Amino acid sequence: MSLIIFNTLSGKKEVFEPLREHMVGMYVCGVTVYDYCHVGHARSGVVFDTIFRYLKHCGYDVTYVRNFTDIDDKIINRSKEQNIPWQELTEKFIQAFYEDMGQLHIQSPTEEPKATDHIQEMLDMISSLMERGKAYESGGDVFYSVSSFDGYGQLSGKNIEDLQAGARVDINEKKRDSLDFVLWKKSKPGEPTWDSPWGAGRPGWHIECSAMGRKYFGDNFDIHGGGKDLVFPHHENEIAQSCGVSGCSPVRFWVHNGFVNVDKEKMSKSLGNFFTLRDIYKKFHPEALRLFLISSHYRSPIDFSIKNLEDAEKVILRFYEALNNAGSIVGDYNVSLEEIKNHPFLAKCEKAMNDDFNTAVVVAHLNEESRGINAECGRIDSGEGDKKNLAVRLAAFKFVGELLGLLTSSLEKIRQEIFDVKQTELDLDVERIECLINDRNEARKNKDWSRADECRDELTQMGVVLEDTSKGTEWKIK
Repeated sequence: MSLIIFNTLSGKKEVFEPLREHMVGMYVCGVTVYDYCHVGHARSGVVFDTIFRYLKHCGYDVTYVRNFTDIDDKIINRSKEQNIPWQELTEKFIQAFYEDMGQLHIQSPTEEPKATDHIQEMLDMISSLMERGKAYESGGDVFYSVSSFDGYGQLSGKNIEDLQAGARVDINEKKRDSLDFVLWKKSKPGEPTWDSPWGAGRPGWHIECSAMGRKYFGDNFDIHGGGKDLVFPHHENEIAQSCGVSGCSPVRFWVHNGFVNVDKEKMSKSLGNFFTLRDIYKKFHPEALRLFLISSHYRSPIDFSIKNLEDAEKVILRFYEALNNAGSIVGDYNVSLEEIKNHPFLAKCEKAMNDDFNTAVVVAHLNEESRGINAECGRIDSGEGDKKNLAVRLAAFKFVGELLGLLTSSLEKIRQEIFDVKQTELDLDVERIECLINDRNEARKNKDWSRADECRDELTQMGVVLEDTSKGTEWKIK
């Protein structure tokens, strides 16, 4: 089955055919580095990391570019608030980005350009636009003339006349039209500046990605990604700029992930309803967050809630338990890559991924397969089943998990990590827990059932769940 991708530009699914055989160029709009990343950033990061992984799995040589916006109004204002140089601020949050996103097993893109390292490329594009009559200088600022581009609105489906009719009265008298957008800003006193033919200033936001995409891919590339909120005006403006320079459409497939909602409103810093990744990691394992983010189709909105993360954490533990159960039976049985690729479970998951990267269906398949693996383990324990088949089944299960950026740890390790988080969150008295378990075991040995029940009740109130196994009593946090 061919890979099919929903193209925002056409509004429908299309068969993916790269511009260059066996090679894919993908550019994804990155973060503006003035604060810590929140769940909305994580969704985009995980979505396009998963797409990156799958394209490579399909055999493509993928060049993946994800930028950092390291100069804009928010950065300048935040650096003033904190009374530190803007470069110090952006470097701080770039490092924080790597720390927080790294815990989600997000792979490094091929290139991670910073906007401020590509000022010359932006100046070159702006100059070309001015030469072609697509842009104009006014009072030290340079604006793109939206009316000069007949295709404006093609990505978002917006009509230019409707946009003009609905526009607020623009108080910027430098513009010829209220829809025109800035390419180059004249710097105010105390702001970062770069030299330009139009005086000292800095780039507008929209020109950054057009210039960097053009540097790494030329006039055309295969996939441009980002959050749904970027469709208009950011990506619409990118098309206008790039077409203004080259005369052709810059991108074959426009791919956008859906919003993360809280109480039916989009999660965002401006609304104040966002959760930073650092906040979430204080309560939940990062792998549970990644699973939650891919449990819905990437284009669908997802509802963020504590319960959804709790459910995801339970599911990820079940996956690791299935791996552990089967692994203890098959041991070090060697499974070849060819055996994995020929297994029907992988084919079933590839079918879902080929349908516009439908990770939600793949996660459902993983859930079903984990139950099947546990059932197979039971059959082998009872003298039935086939260890070789289980080994191949287990390897295919783990292969698919890793393809989604999951199942790279072990049950023991992830249990300990989850416990460490819960212990910190709940301020658990581990010594008291162990003492109560010992008291309960001693009471049971002496058939003092009343005392044993008292110990269990106190542990339950602490959120501790006991499991009596052949190896003794084990405990975990509910």
